[in-house]
Amino acid sequence: MTSVEGHTAEPWKTSNPTADTAKVQSASSSSFRRWGRNYPFIRYGLPMISLTVFGAVSLGHLLQGSKDIAKVKDDQEWEIIKTKKALSRTGPIDAYKLKKISLEEELKALQQKVDINNYDYKEFQSQMKATQASILCSQSKRFLS
Repeated sequence: MTSVEGHTAEPWKTSNPTADTAKVQSASSSSFRRWGRNYPFIRYGLPMISLTVFGAVSLGHLLQGSKDIAKVKDDQEWEIIKTKKALSRTGPIDAYKLKKISLEEELKALQQKVDINNYDYKEFQSQMKATQASILCSQSKRFLS
C-alpha cells in the first residue's frame, strides 16, 4: 500500500488535520446546543443554581474575613486603651467591687421605704369618662356661642 501525495489508501480520511478538528468541533458544539434545546435545565437552571451557591459561599467568606479584621482592630484598640488608662471592657480595673445582693435585703429595704398600710384613695378619670367630658365641654361651648 503505497500512498501518493494527495491520494491515500483510505479514501474517507483526509490528509488535512485542521479539517478533521473543525468537523469534530462543529459536531460537539452542535450536540451541546442540542442539549440546551432539549434540556433547558442544563442551559438555564444549572448555571443559575451554581451562581447562587458559589455566590453565597463567597459572600460568607468575605463577611467572615471582615468580621475577623474588625475583631483584630477592636482588640488592638482595647490593648492601647488598657495600657494608657488601665481600663477593661467592663470599666476601670479594680475600681469597685460588686456588692452581693440578696432578695431578702432588697425586700426589707423596700418595705421600709413604702408603707402599704397608710394610703389615700385618689380617683382618676378613665379614658371613657375623659372623652365624655371633652365632648360635653365642646357641645356646651357650641350651645353658648
